[in-house]
Amino acid sequence: MQNKNIIGVDLGGTTIKFAIITRDGEILEKWSIPTDISDEGTHITPSIIRSIKGYMEKNDLKATDFLGIGMGSPGTVNKKKGTVIGAYNLNWKTEQPVEEMITGQTGIPLFIDNDANVAALGEKWIGAGNNEPDVVFITLGTGVGGGVITNGELVHGAIGAAGEIGHMTVDKHGYKCTCGKQGCLETVASATGIVRVAKDGAAAFGQETPLKKAILDGEKMNAKKIVDAAKDGDAYGLAVTEEISDYLGLACGNIANLLNPSTIVIGGGVSRAGEFLAERIRKHLAVYAFPTIRESTKIRIAELGNDAGVIGASSLVLTESIHQSNK
Repeated sequence: MQNKNIIGVDLGGTTIKFAIITRDGEILEKWSIPTDISDEGTHITPSIIRSIKGYMEKNDLKATDFLGIGMGSPGTVNKKKGTVIGAYNLNWKTEQPVEEMITGQTGIPLFIDNDANVAALGEKWIGAGNNEPDVVFITLGTGVGGGVITNGELVHGAIGAAGEIGHMTVDKHGYKCTCGKQGCLETVASATGIVRVAKDGAAAFGQETPLKKAILDGEKMNAKKIVDAAKDGDAYGLAVTEEISDYLGLACGNIANLLNPSTIVIGGGVSRAGEFLAERIRKHLAVYAFPTIRESTKIRIAELGNDAGVIGASSLVLTESIHQSNK
């Protein structure tokens, strides 16, 4: 068992990533295939099976050569049943028997969890979480997701929906969210939310700057351009970054007050702003966090990038094998 490797699978809306990973979290090999969401996503699980079986055949490997398959998926995941439902970016509107299909056709046990939870496990284990037992992961991408780890275990909640950090209310008079609520963190701190904040505030900003002019001239805008402008000293870019950091500081302060994690890890595309963003979040965290918690909570930028999903998925297999050996 000690020499057996793990297959990590990170299922995304455009790409399915695979990796062969050691029990120490080292990636030995990785590959990816496009995600075919046509026909209500019915091709997705068969394509995962084909890719894994193709790898096994090419390398003359059997099911017993692997400790297991770990997988992260969008949507609401039932870990016990091994099913996924409500992954709308995959066109999975009905319950998908993922474990039954993949284990049934590969012979390898599969362990599955939500993709944000899995990325949290990856960063906790090998990345910015330093393998500490109490870590919260926030991913800032097209939306805002998250995962909560307490005493070394993922928090799932009553229906498996814990960690919806993007739907924390940070402004009760704010933007309407796609979830139907008002003022969710996702509406202002996601990549799309940052652009919205910048566009809506440009005309009223009292100083002329290159970024303000670009927005008012209708130039195509994204979060990177806004943060890069701030880094270059653009006054409007700095004002927008400050506003976004305040929302993130408020969310992190509330998370820290409630859970007292040692580290809050910031990941996703927006986190490429690096320490420029992190130091501003820390400043605002200090305003909103309880004094003793303020001193003990670190804000760190994620380290694993696109590998967080497959590494975290592989750790699901390790955790389960430890649980079974302890029974």
